[in-house]
Amino acid sequence: MSDQQVNNSKRRFLTIATGAAGAAFGGLAATPFIASFLPSERAKAAGAPVEVDISKLEAGQKINVEWRGKPVWVVKRTPEMLAGLPKLDGKLADPKSEVDHQPEYCKNGTRSIKPEIWVAVGVCTHLGCSPTFRPDLAPADLGPEWLGGFYCPCHGSKFDLAGRVYAGVPAPTNLVVPPHKYLSDAMLLIGEDK
Repeated sequence: MSDQQVNNSKRRFLTIATGAAGAAFGGLAATPFIASFLPSERAKAAGAPVEVDISKLEAGQKINVEWRGKPVWVVKRTPEMLAGLPKLDGKLADPKSEVDHQPEYCKNGTRSIKPEIWVAVGVCTHLGCSPTFRPDLAPADLGPEWLGGFYCPCHGSKFDLAGRVYAGVPAPTNLVVPPHKYLSDAMLLIGEDK
């Protein structure tokens, strides 16, 4: 064997070994950068569905839960509250919920799956304030048409007990109804409906 043949073998081996080591090092160096594009566990949890126990929710009561960093309301409406909803249609900006702020299965007169249980994101569609729950008949400042609902004291927007916005207030659209489904009569899952 000549010295030339031995040198070519060594050269080929060193070239392949150096290339393999460089590729391995490059892969190790790139791992943190690639991992930074993946969502964190905190980010995954922030968008995760939320289970809500509604077994102790009483008629006329509202509970608050957090989903995606926003307040979500779950309200158990009384028969009287439900009976008042159709009476307000003429005073509302979008009584038939034509603006797409609810899943298709909630595009009805009660904006809910079960008429007595209503779920909504508790953020005013005007500037993002959180309206107050006013299920009672209104004081004079809310007007004679008020049959209970949600009032945003920041700018005066009013919503009925289905989250439908009154006409002539700053909020342009109804409150948002998030995707949700019932896991049982006592458990509600907010954030997923499939």
